[in-house]
Amino acid sequence: MESSVLVTYYHHSGFSVKVGRTLLIFDYWRGENDELRYSGISASDLTEYEQVLVFVSHDHPDHFDEIIYTWDVPNVNIAYLVADDFPNGKRGKRIHPLSGELRLGNAVISAYESTDKGVSFYVQIDGIRIFHAGDLNLWHWREESTLREIAKAEADFARAMAPIEKLSVDIAFFPLDPRMGGMFDAGANHFIMSVKPRVFIPMHWFGRKEVAFDYSKKAKTRYTEIIALTEPRESAEITFRDTSLTWKMAARSDRNVSPPLDTLAKDDPFTGSDLPVTLDISQNKT
Repeated sequence: MESSVLVTYYHHSGFSVKVGRTLLIFDYWRGENDELRYSGISASDLTEYEQVLVFVSHDHPDHFDEIIYTWDVPNVNIAYLVADDFPNGKRGKRIHPLSGELRLGNAVISAYESTDKGVSFYVQIDGIRIFHAGDLNLWHWREESTLREIAKAEADFARAMAPIEKLSVDIAFFPLDPRMGGMFDAGANHFIMSVKPRVFIPMHWFGRKEVAFDYSKKAKTRYTEIIALTEPRESAEITFRDTSLTWKMAARSDRNVSPPLDTLAKDDPFTGSDLPVTLDISQNKT
């Protein structure tokens, strides 16, 4: 059996996963400084799909953007999956507070515990199993936290992870937050060792691209491929087979990935010579 998906990164913890005629969008946020001004999602991006599922793990401003409610496309079934404690006054028939399991179209969606606000999400769709952690992580600061605080963080994380470790996961999105200092990757390491996702994609690295790249080189195992996506609208095409997978980087969409030339500084001496070029960035991994 063979199944293919297209995973696209936007910003921070925001990703989409294209599975057939369904698009899953997780924790979309344009950024504190409108980092997605030229590369964000618009309603026109959704017209090719029959179903769009938008996930919001919790209401922290770096995981939730009100613009998601403006995506209204004729003949496209758009639904919003939010944590059951989400403080949202716009709850309606398209907004589904989630604390357990729910079936929408061809997707089965489950909510799991987090070690911060809200939930983490597990989605089973067309034979693909996807986990988005939200803010589930081993949140500790080794150089600053007391031993008691570290012990509590470890206990909370172990409790939250216990049911998740029983899941089969094809694609996992998980925090890799360097602000924690020493052992900032402890949660990610635990997740990879215990869950053994087939593909692990770092997120929540707060603008530190090198953190995602370095981790992708050192933490790969015989069971888990690690893919670092670090630029807005950067995508990976992943094909899963029963006992193997292949993936390649996909060229970013030409639409709005860079500011128009006329927005560049008029006195920039390189404006006339550094014109955009098309690069072949594809690569194959097994």
